[in-house]
Amino acid sequence: MFRQALLGSVIGALLAAGLVAHPFDTAAADLLWLAATLIALVPALRWVAADLRRRRYGADLLAVVALIGAVAVGAYFAGALIALMVATGRVLEAYAGRRAGRDLSELLRRAPVQAHLRRPNGIETVPAATVGPGDLVVVLPGETVPVDGVLSTEGVFDESTLTGEPVPVVRKAGTDVRSGVTNAGAAVDIRAAATAEQSTYAGIVTLAGQAAAAAAPVARLADRVAVWFLPIALVIAAIAWALTGDPVRAVAVIVTATPCPLLLAVPVAITAGMSRTARAGVVVKDGAALETLGRARCLAMDKTGTVTVGHPEVIDIVTAPGTTPETILRQAAAVEQYSPHVLAKAVLGAATARRLNPAAAVDISEEPGQGATGTVEGDRVRVGRLPADTDPVPWVGAAARRAHLDLAGIIWVSVNDAPVAALLVRDRLRVDAARTMRRLRAAGLRRLLLLTGDRVDNATEVARMLGLTEVVADADPADKIAAIRAEQHDGVTVMVGDGVNDAPALAAADVGVALGSRGSTAAVQAADAVIVDDRIDRLADAVDIAQRTRRLAVQSALTGMALSLVAMIAAAFGFLVPAAGALVQEGIDVAVILNALRVLRIGRGRRSTAIDPLVARFAREHERLHAARASVRDAADALTHGPAPSADAALRRALDALTADVLPHEHAEETQLYPALASYLRDPEAMVTMSREHTEIERLVERIRRHLAESPDGIGADQIDDLRATLYGLDAILTLHFAQEDEALFTLAHNPREHDAGVAR
Repeated sequence: MFRQALLGSVIGALLAAGLVAHPFDTAAADLLWLAATLIALVPALRWVAADLRRRRYGADLLAVVALIGAVAVGAYFAGALIALMVATGRVLEAYAGRRAGRDLSELLRRAPVQAHLRRPNGIETVPAATVGPGDLVVVLPGETVPVDGVLSTEGVFDESTLTGEPVPVVRKAGTDVRSGVTNAGAAVDIRAAATAEQSTYAGIVTLAGQAAAAAAPVARLADRVAVWFLPIALVIAAIAWALTGDPVRAVAVIVTATPCPLLLAVPVAITAGMSRTARAGVVVKDGAALETLGRARCLAMDKTGTVTVGHPEVIDIVTAPGTTPETILRQAAAVEQYSPHVLAKAVLGAATARRLNPAAAVDISEEPGQGATGTVEGDRVRVGRLPADTDPVPWVGAAARRAHLDLAGIIWVSVNDAPVAALLVRDRLRVDAARTMRRLRAAGLRRLLLLTGDRVDNATEVARMLGLTEVVADADPADKIAAIRAEQHDGVTVMVGDGVNDAPALAAADVGVALGSRGSTAAVQAADAVIVDDRIDRLADAVDIAQRTRRLAVQSALTGMALSLVAMIAAAFGFLVPAAGALVQEGIDVAVILNALRVLRIGRGRRSTAIDPLVARFAREHERLHAARASVRDAADALTHGPAPSADAALRRALDALTADVLPHEHAEETQLYPALASYLRDPEAMVTMSREHTEIERLVERIRRHLAESPDGIGADQIDDLRATLYGLDAILTLHFAQEDEALFTLAHNPREHDAGVAR
């Protein structure tokens, strides 16, 4: 940047000095302009020699011809203008590239080089590369987390480098933290889960390094276009000279023919597009990947961890008559809190969502493949598979049937060898998955495929909910590669995945995209682009940016070339002398480069800063309302056995939860969130449908209240049918309403909902 600016400054100074001297001494002015021309000619000859050594030639050769021609015919002022044009073009290219690539450079500079380990005798500073799994790493305030790990203490982190979100995030003890984020609070201890080389940030840095060093394919295309553009310019110049006998016209043609729009605008657009995707949360390896992504027509994706959250969650609890979900969850969590199994985390997550503290457990043991067992409050509690010798009882069959219909797995809870509950678990869809698929279809992707090793029924259900066109289930890595190869016959194919088994398919696809926050190192290294946070909608952002980048690159190049051709013809007919032609070409260069830099503004819609805090608040409340919503279904199920005291108690618990938690939440949304959203969307009627659902929810809650008011001593048999219909209807409306808000509203905010994180205030 400095060298190019110095070259341009010297040439500009000589040109200006010549203009000042010209009224007084034309010979001195010509000498100054000749000096400017020769100063530009020296590096230009070096650039051409470098191209010729690589057995290619391009626009630099045409610039050299123009400079030599200007000197040969004595058009020194035109030569100085050409020199200034070449120099300023180089400065603009260096500036645009520097501006466009600063996000990638910052990512590289932030790679931590040292870490602090907590030792028995104090804190030891060591190279980050020497940290291993199990080490206790101390991250001081303002430092970058060097490795992936698990927090030993609560911490506050600035994740803006990876996610673009400016608001610090609070993460609780026991949650995962990614390398590359900055400690924005007090010093914290992190138990390393991987080496620095195997951590999330290492793969991202590797891609960023490749991005900084790689050249854009469209830029190489620009050189190929210059190969035929140069002969055209020379032919037009030769014809003009031959027909008029005036070599000045030939020089004027050459001056206006310099194809800087190709050499400068196209790579500037591609590099700026890579920078824009980096700010949108996607690091692209090189210009080839970005340009290819802009031509994508097919998307293949993994299921688990890509369009789903990647871990099982408890979606329903079926209990034996006379038991409550809260009691069962406390007992199950007591046994599972010491287990590393992924299903144990699902049980603990369900207990946390219902604000239940696990009971005390002793004598805990775990049998692989069967489950965990422990003594809780004097009872022997088993969590896992249902023993083979279990006596068949009606509720057990009903629970198994519901799990089959919901395509869910079952965690059985037994107390003193008798089954008392079935916890239904499944890997739920990401809240932003459906919206992302709609955006990709709107962007022109014709085929959306799901490639998964999961069962056909689970995969088909996910594909149906997302509107995908095809499913390949029970697929191993070889099957995924075969599917990718088949799709490539019909167009550019993109593969999205996060696991080790996705790495071959990511490498085989035209563009591989990995989820870097939780994806395996193998997937990150095999990919052409990495989504650095845990939002699949970043993929749609990247496709939008890639398509717009390609359009602007081609638009800038073609427009500049067309204007240059018009100027060449004008010069051939004598309407432009060399000096005027140089000025015209300079204007063309500046115009197309500025047009290419518009890529940096892609996707900059209206900021949602004003609604972000509200959306984040209500998103967190959705998590806390899980227990209240579940109590509605529990009460409806309890009524199956008639007007028993346990059913009456379940119904009253549900009403208390609805009154204390759900209705205040809905009222706050109606009076605070919805008006803010209507103002943001600039449509006073935008939230009418959601408001109508609030009204229906309140109506059904009031109906339940009237039922209980009429039966203070217990519900009667004649109330069962209407109460069950009301409760199941309310459950359906709540489920739909919360899903609509999660997908349609909370994706508006820049700070998405997180399960284990809160916003620092």
